[in-house]
Amino acid sequence: MTLLELFQLLKKHLQLVVALPLACALIMAIASFAVMHNTYTARTSMYILAASSPESQSANYSDLTASQLIANDVATLLKSDRVEAEAARTLGLEDLSDYEVSVTSETTTRVISISVTGPDAEGAAAVANEMAKQVSVVAQDVKMADSINVIDEAVAPEAPSGPNRPLYVAVALMGGLFLAVAVVVLQDMLDTRIRGAEEVEELLGITVVGRIPAMKGGK
Repeated sequence: MTLLELFQLLKKHLQLVVALPLACALIMAIASFAVMHNTYTARTSMYILAASSPESQSANYSDLTASQLIANDVATLLKSDRVEAEAARTLGLEDLSDYEVSVTSETTTRVISISVTGPDAEGAAAVANEMAKQVSVVAQDVKMADSINVIDEAVAPEAPSGPNRPLYVAVALMGGLFLAVAVVVLQDMLDTRIRGAEEVEELLGITVVGRIPAMKGGK
């Protein structure tokens, strides 16, 4: 099937090609509001300081290097059961299963960022701030860092961070379009009827020398 034949086939079934994508998009739009609930993301950042010795300039350099090296360790510590359990206990929660915690750490900086996504804005901010406090306590307790200081406390976001409803609707629209094309092509492939003289010549390899017109209303 050539591209031109495909376009002609789609034009013949234009109603299906238009209606099916629109129906899929409408269903997804309704589902995104009825089933998918808003989520909110709160962020906080921390500055890691390793145990330092002010004896010389080289000591300051060693302090910076050590802080960079333990940044990944602290990022791992943030996702430990101990930190999460202590944060949940302090906030009066059974666990943090309703919240998704994401930690960003770079080896060239002493700053770690925490992003907490949850079903409510105030809760997400509270969890982010409490985890920052608890990781500082645990890091000092295990002698991992001299201190972990909060740079920016998390605040409750005013607008939801998800779900991305327009994206879901667009994907449903494209999916409906592909489905419509597949249905039309499959239907055409399964239809073995001969629909013109050209198909007769192609299938039988003979030339059509005459045609009998269709009779309407006659006997």
